[in-house]
Amino acid sequence: MAHEAGPRPSTAQVWTTLGALYFVWGTTYLGIEKVNETAPTLLGAALRFTFAGSVLFVWAASRTGERPVRSQWKAAAIVGVFLLLGGNALVAVSENMGTPTGVVALIIALIPLWLALFDRVLLRSAPLGWKVALGLLGGFVGAAVLVGTSATSGHVPLGGMLVAVTATLCWTAGSLYARGASLPKAPLLGSGMQQMVGGLVILTVAIATGELRGFDPSQVSTASWLGLVWLIVAGSFVGFSCYLWLLRNVRTSLVSTYAYVNPVVAVTLGWLFLSEPITWRLLVAATIILGSVALIVSAGGERAATSEAAMADIPGEPDV
Repeated sequence: MAHEAGPRPSTAQVWTTLGALYFVWGTTYLGIEKVNETAPTLLGAALRFTFAGSVLFVWAASRTGERPVRSQWKAAAIVGVFLLLGGNALVAVSENMGTPTGVVALIIALIPLWLALFDRVLLRSAPLGWKVALGLLGGFVGAAVLVGTSATSGHVPLGGMLVAVTATLCWTAGSLYARGASLPKAPLLGSGMQQMVGGLVILTVAIATGELRGFDPSQVSTASWLGLVWLIVAGSFVGFSCYLWLLRNVRTSLVSTYAYVNPVVAVTLGWLFLSEPITWRLLVAATIILGSVALIVSAGGERAATSEAAMADIPGEPDV
């Protein structure tokens, strides 16, 4: 991967930034749960992405001078609907249905598996290879064990898990579409456009489904407001800044490790702050799924990650 000109960052800088990315994106599941406690689920997502996207768009446009054309807005809208309405908003819906945050995070960790399956098996864009084949097999075995958690315990709703799986499929579809889409050259500009449009679409769905009927902002708790602020500031701004800095300064495979570290953070925080149980089935599923993701990531090569494609392949968010 090509690096920007300038002095190489120190090891301490790299791991501090990577640690911040692990933590920040791992906390987004807890943040969503806190917003869901007293605020409408879709409204919370809509406010988050509309505000964050607007700020990112204005900031990136002023820095780059790039002015998106109609075709780029259309592409950004399609990507935003798949990634934000189909991906992030469904994550919030899944948690609102009672799915533990740690379980949701593990399901979201399946996204690299879906990408590998569609990319290498169905689209045949790259050789399958033994690592990817073994990773796919292991990942879906881990998913089966995770689903078994729902069947053997009363605290994990199967419906909520299926909604989270649907979110991973939407995110995968949006990511694959983004690879060939006409998007701005500046990644943050494209992200701002996607978040703005996606947020407005989520707001439209919230209104159409009657979620705002009888809504009283005064009933939203301080914890929910703080959760929303955290998702905007940490998840969308700090997390993205760390991610982009890492993409420009270290190899892609190292940056990709967030895909299997974030779920560990989410499971731990769910246990600490939400009293979500950590069962032996959950631990076995987590080990298999995250090990499989690590295999697939290690076989992924060093594709230049500053492209729109890399920006679309961000499974931490569904919670960025």
